[in-house]
Amino acid sequence: MAAMTATPLAAAAIAQLEAEGVDTVIGTVVNAAGLTQAKTVPIRKTNTFADPGLGASPSWHVFAIDRSGIAFTDDVGVIGDQRLRLDLAALRMIGDGLAWAPASFFEQDGTPVAACGRGTLGRIEAALTDAGLDAAIGHEIEFLLVGPDGGRLPAVLWAQYGLVGVLEHEAFVRDVNAAATAAGVGIEQFHPEYGANQFEISLSPLPPVAAADQLALTRLIIGRAARRHGLRVSLSPAPFADSVGSGAHQHFSLTTSEGPLFSDGTGQAGMTPAGESAVAGVIGGLPEAQGILCGSIVSGLRMRPGNWAGAYACWGTENREAAVRFIKGGPGAPRGGNVEVKIVDPSANPYLASAAILGLALDGIRREATLPPEITVDPAKLSDSDRDGAGIAALPESQSEAIAALEGSALLRGILGDAAVDMVVAVRRLEHERYGDLDSEQLADKFRMAWSL
Repeated sequence: MAAMTATPLAAAAIAQLEAEGVDTVIGTVVNAAGLTQAKTVPIRKTNTFADPGLGASPSWHVFAIDRSGIAFTDDVGVIGDQRLRLDLAALRMIGDGLAWAPASFFEQDGTPVAACGRGTLGRIEAALTDAGLDAAIGHEIEFLLVGPDGGRLPAVLWAQYGLVGVLEHEAFVRDVNAAATAAGVGIEQFHPEYGANQFEISLSPLPPVAAADQLALTRLIIGRAARRHGLRVSLSPAPFADSVGSGAHQHFSLTTSEGPLFSDGTGQAGMTPAGESAVAGVIGGLPEAQGILCGSIVSGLRMRPGNWAGAYACWGTENREAAVRFIKGGPGAPRGGNVEVKIVDPSANPYLASAAILGLALDGIRREATLPPEITVDPAKLSDSDRDGAGIAALPESQSEAIAALEGSALLRGILGDAAVDMVVAVRRLEHERYGDLDSEQLADKFRMAWSL
């Protein structure tokens, strides 16, 4: 690929940012372990951050969630240097003198780094475009408010999805909404969740890379708002072993020049034939993609029946216990039908997770994969023989099984590339080797704040 050159910000644009109080620009990337990493520059160095970029060791890809581990591989060590390059087109002001933009990894000569999650998703988005498909993704963010030390907050007045949760944290909720609006983030809804002091935010659907960028920015906004109110945010899939987990569900839709794939069709639940094949591709690939979507050492604490986590590889209309939940188009879904992948959790790199989901959907379309029958009940309530007869597989809670399935997956390697898959396998294997003998409570306690901002 030819070297990329960013279009620099004009001197007048930088002067305008300075006039509005911006003095520092943050650029972020997300690594294979789901950690958000960053560099900052003074406002007048913004163009340098974009081109040629700032140096970063290849080891950034394999820093682990335990704050000390680096999952070195044969290809990633202390030798070499890459460049973090800011995407100036996505620059946003986030208040208090700060601006933010997403960054991507490039080699010194300007070619994309194969292990970069954002670059990988960009490649999948381009492949969809080449196939005549436009994709939109809507992210959900579930998170838990905790104390500055990661401890539980009081929940005397908490009720599931209750107004009391909004009132107890009214200043925080309003702060997040105001900051998101100012930064151009589309919040569709923001509400208390099932767990005590747990909230969920649904973001407006956008093209894949822009949607993942919006998610990264929203996490930053939430983290900053929590700090202003003397709180912190846990983005762990299982903040406490004895409570519900947090997901990072992704909704996606696909459209061609002839119309949407998940609405107004003649197939199951109103899908078109291509829509059915897309969903079939996702369902069929979930066991191999699990290491990407929810492969951390604590993900298994959430991946259990009854947690609305999609513990079974099947699909159903508005079935929250199916790994793939289908939402029909209509008055309640004015943007048309869409597909929710429920097993994704906050430990995943959201760029790689979207790339895996969309890549599996595209593979299903190309193969004209057959959609299995819809599951209209909670799959956990079926007998083993009935699940076997319906072809419903339970997704494993075991991290080692998820790692092995991903490492040996020719399908996911074909979609994401060897470099991206190998980085995820490396960081997850380090987690398992170091911490696989801890019990549920120890795991939840150790990694409660691992993904926090």
